Amino acid sequence: MATWREIEADAPQFAARVRSRFDAGTNKTMASLRRNGAPRISGTELVINNGRITLGMMPHSLKLHDVLRDPRVAIHSPTLEPPVGQPSEWAGDAKLAGVLVVTEPEPTDPPDTSSFELHVHEVVLTYIDSDNTHLVIESWHEGRGWERISRL
Repeated sequence: MATWREIEADAPQFAARVRSRFDAGTNKTMASLRRNGAPRISGTELVINNGRITLGMMPHSLKLHDVLRDPRVAIHSPTLEPPVGQPSEWAGDAKLAGVLVVTEPEPTDPPDTSSFELHVHEVVLTYIDSDNTHLVIESWHEGRGWERISRL
């Protein structure tokens, strides 16, 4: 698994565009795995700073129980609607997938907050090309690095 710092070093322009998608709003969506293996979708906030992706969870929350049992997660950036009739002006959206690792809470965190750093194995950025004809998918995968494809 990679840290955000490693992804920034390997693909700096891509990492900057992904970060801008996550910085576009406060509320992100996180998928975790319930005890029975079914997915759970929860709202979350995260911070990308100093080469790390960190987030916290309130005590006794269901998503906290999920990630303490199975730390695999996927996180989606805030969703912004594309401008009507101008899909190429849509900033796109971004996704992260990886494993949450328990870290020490920051001194400013509320009491009893559980803190985590995301160790990443996949990053995806999707948007529409400037000709409004193709979906562009840029991604970074552990062991493969950055790649770009487009689809009709």
